[in-house]
Amino acid sequence: MSKQEQFLQHITEGYTFKGYALDLGGAMLNGECVPGAIVKIPLKTINRHGLIAGATGGGKTKTLQILAEQFSKEGIPSLLMDIKGDLSGIALPGASNAKIVERHSKIGIPFESVGSPVEFLSLSDEKGARLKATVTEFGPVLFSRILGLNDTQSSIISVVFKYCDDNDLPLLDLQDIRKALQYITGPGKAELESVYGRISLDSVGTILRKIVELEQQKADLFFGERSFEVNDLCRTDEQGRGMVSIVRLTDIQDRPKLFSTFMLQMLAEIYATFPEAGDMDKPKLAIFIDEAHLVFNEASKALLDQIEAIVRLIRSKGVGVFFVTQNPADIPESVLGQLGLKIQHALRAFTAKDRRAIKLAAENYPISEFYNVSETITQLGIGEAFVTVLNEKGIPTPLAHVMLRAPQSRMDVLTDAEIDEIVKRSKLVAKYNVTVDRDSAHAILTAKMEEAHEAEKQEELRKQQEKAAATQTRSTTPRTTSTRRQKSTLEQLVDSPTTRQIGRTIARELTRGLLGVLGVGGTTTTRSTTRKKK
Repeated sequence: MSKQEQFLQHITEGYTFKGYALDLGGAMLNGECVPGAIVKIPLKTINRHGLIAGATGGGKTKTLQILAEQFSKEGIPSLLMDIKGDLSGIALPGASNAKIVERHSKIGIPFESVGSPVEFLSLSDEKGARLKATVTEFGPVLFSRILGLNDTQSSIISVVFKYCDDNDLPLLDLQDIRKALQYITGPGKAELESVYGRISLDSVGTILRKIVELEQQKADLFFGERSFEVNDLCRTDEQGRGMVSIVRLTDIQDRPKLFSTFMLQMLAEIYATFPEAGDMDKPKLAIFIDEAHLVFNEASKALLDQIEAIVRLIRSKGVGVFFVTQNPADIPESVLGQLGLKIQHALRAFTAKDRRAIKLAAENYPISEFYNVSETITQLGIGEAFVTVLNEKGIPTPLAHVMLRAPQSRMDVLTDAEIDEIVKRSKLVAKYNVTVDRDSAHAILTAKMEEAHEAEKQEELRKQQEKAAATQTRSTTPRTTSTRRQKSTLEQLVDSPTTRQIGRTIARELTRGLLGVLGVGGTTTTRSTTRKKK
């Protein structure tokens, strides 16, 4: 048996599945496609997540496009992060050309020009249905991260969330969290400190400034209501094709923390909302996170633990998550180890650091007798990649150098008019692009602060009136007051026990002197004198 025949058997056995599968491309040996060596992806293991990696220009975005349109064809909805603005073409059929025909001839797969049903979503002023979430839905950990707070400041945010939960104060938008911070350092300070302890006013001031910075980045556009319902991501069209939801992020490229935090919040919301699905023939939803390194940059240990837990557990909800980035090293090992599908485009070795990164990347893939991975990975052409997936038993398939099929949809962006037409037909735009303003923490606490301020004004007015009345009394009757004060002093002196005792002694002695009772015979003398007069 020739080496090519061995290779064909190797690929055929490794990529034959019992259940549903989609064709990804043709396996290559020595730089050429081997006829009949079709590499497939089993739909049953899509919820085991995946990685699309490679240097700029290697074809990562088109690979993402291929997977999304093939998933849609199989009735699997997907959510795409379009940071560079080049994914809108999925909505319309692509055009064939000589290169595409040649590529598919080598692979052995016919080319079909087909568009997919698309829904445009937006976090900002981009066209599409508004993606919004409340501050409460973000939670204290993610909200602290989006503000870039330290541990002390983050603990204050946690206290604010707890206080608002305990007192039925909805935190919907940035105005609510700002008003809550102002309240707990003003009228509500004593109430909060009696239950939760003292907080630093300097730290609160820093948090308020951070919120102002966030508002200047137009974050207030996606904090609030109406909250996006993640079940709307799992829709299909009239033909049973999965809806491709594209989040247009071209105008927030300079605000990556905003995007990444929102992405994590959505993953958490999906996990909390979706019911347990168990083993499924195909997933309910596939999520593609482009520029995935933005999600993990400067993430705290607590946040990394949260991401790892979500990725590990969300697959039981029938959801597959695919990270798209330049280098596998951008993904933490704890997350990378959970990714079943790996599509590695070319890496370039321009520096010693690049060569070390390539060596590490090569170690992420199964050992193959047909490839020198660390050498071939630098020689992959555009639209070529190393591929390995999990089979239906959860075992990694053999490593294959694959020539990927071409996207069936347009490989260029849509015009503004074409986007406008899609947005005009959108049911989600009519549902979410409305203003909802109900009573929240801002309104409730503003009323409380106004009441407290009014009470302070009334108390101050009462004190001023009392002071004025007292001043007027002193100015009109100063002597009476002085006399009363002197009399009061004399009365105190007279009323004292010592004074009373002295008074009684003097009075007794005076009485004796006046009546002449100074001895025993006093009475007889008086009576004799009286008789003589008679």
